[in-house]
Amino acid sequence: MGMTDFTRLSDDDLIRRLKSDELGAFKELYTRYWKALFSEAYKRLKNRELSEEVVQELFANLWAKRHSLQINTTAGGYLFVSVSHYIIDHYRKEMVRMKYRETFKLVHNEADYSTENTIMLKDLTSAVENEISQLPDKCRSVYELSRNQHKTNKEIAQHLGISEKTVENHLTKALKRLRFGLGHYLPAFIFLLIK
Repeated sequence: MGMTDFTRLSDDDLIRRLKSDELGAFKELYTRYWKALFSEAYKRLKNRELSEEVVQELFANLWAKRHSLQINTTAGGYLFVSVSHYIIDHYRKEMVRMKYRETFKLVHNEADYSTENTIMLKDLTSAVENEISQLPDKCRSVYELSRNQHKTNKEIAQHLGISEKTVENHLTKALKRLRFGLGHYLPAFIFLLIK
């Protein structure tokens, strides 16, 4: 049996042979479409390295998923749609990364180093402590176990020998007290949370 000349095969034949694990068919699709797909990616990403990465990933996936490929158009059509998806996906990830970086910068530059915020946070902390100290003993214990020791309602109930419902009631009472007592601090508190 002679060697197959993959360059002479149609795209449809190449896809069929690709699904039958023929590496030659994969290489031919790569050769046929790499340049056009790279140009398409570069047009939108304006970055050579990134565009190469996108196309490499696309082809790596084409090989990895060859047995489950569902191509309803032509091979070319499928590859161009795929490259668009990869680019959109890249932008989506980049947006998330940028958002994270911006938030991180805000939190660190402003919350950590701004004296005004630090003073506000200290004030708020002592105001919270003051409100908590005025709660009835059992209620205060429940609040501190929940907030400071990060215990679950179930653990608090076992620890104090009371029902989970009672734990919930104490927490509700404590938070209500804080809301009323810290009314004038609330805008600042929200401001710090948003930061």
